[in-house]
Amino acid sequence: MIIVSGIQPTGSLHLGNYLGAIRNWVLMQDALKPGDRAWFFIADMHAITLFQDPAELTQSTREIAAALMAAGIDPAKSVLWNQSQVMEHAELAWVLSCTARIGWLNRMTQFKEKSGKDREGASVGLYTYPVLQAADVLLYKATHVPVGDDQKQHLELARDIAQKFNTDFGRELFPLPEPTIPPSSPRVRSLRDGSAKMSKSDPSDQSRINLTDSEDEIRNKLKRAKTDPEPLPTAVEGLENRPEARNLVEIYATLAGTGLAEVLGEFGGQGFGAFKPALADLVVAKLAPMNARYRELLANPAAIDAALAEGAEQARAVARETMREVRDAVGFLGR
Repeated sequence: MIIVSGIQPTGSLHLGNYLGAIRNWVLMQDALKPGDRAWFFIADMHAITLFQDPAELTQSTREIAAALMAAGIDPAKSVLWNQSQVMEHAELAWVLSCTARIGWLNRMTQFKEKSGKDREGASVGLYTYPVLQAADVLLYKATHVPVGDDQKQHLELARDIAQKFNTDFGRELFPLPEPTIPPSSPRVRSLRDGSAKMSKSDPSDQSRINLTDSEDEIRNKLKRAKTDPEPLPTAVEGLENRPEARNLVEIYATLAGTGLAEVLGEFGGQGFGAFKPALADLVVAKLAPMNARYRELLANPAAIDAALAEGAEQARAVARETMREVRDAVGFLGR
């Protein structure tokens, strides 16, 4: 099993990132068997599809690395690096751009969402970044890729590109990566709008709980979280058409390692005035150790840089071998 996944260094990691992705990365990392590999990278090359202040990008890359390590990604068990240190990502992306088809990219819904009404003003990178995503996973011959529902389309594209490359050049160079979608992962919603997911790009910081928030910030955000005037139901069916209530109950259940029915068995019939403080206690208890470790790591940026450099060296060794095979398949002369 070869697991590959990445996350962009834009904005602070939040509870949705942790419960929906990072926590599962840690579980997969800790369940690795001899011969398995886990590759987790910080996608700084993807980040620049939209303009980033250079100094802020450098700092945010360190901050994301620190947050990942604080959340349990262990460079001794997994390979952790920032994408731009391994330029084979870009090299393979170019080769695969010549394999992918415009019609495939035109079907990618995220470009339409991110470019909005100004498609002509969007960067070429924003249009072609699904090909770079394919290169990210194929470069390490991933067999499994942790994805959310919103990324399944991009993994399907990676499989299509891998299949076409293998067919065009008559060799099984790339395995077709399988999606790994943990069934227990909640889709954490905004604290201000239960119909929208919790997002780093939301302009309101009140919409999310950042992994770096203080205890007071967590409690205040949950206290102000949007709810409805009705008490919590006593059965799960009662959460239908109550997205904000369901969101808070799901967060509690996931952090407590229990089910929605069990949470409602304890809090059903009570108002949010009683439930929110209990939820805040649980969130603070779970995030406090990560917050402390995060600040400890950030106090030593040289150590973060060294960890990323060591991971990049390991990634580069595999990437170079893959590119040697790709160049041979394509017919490029020389090394």
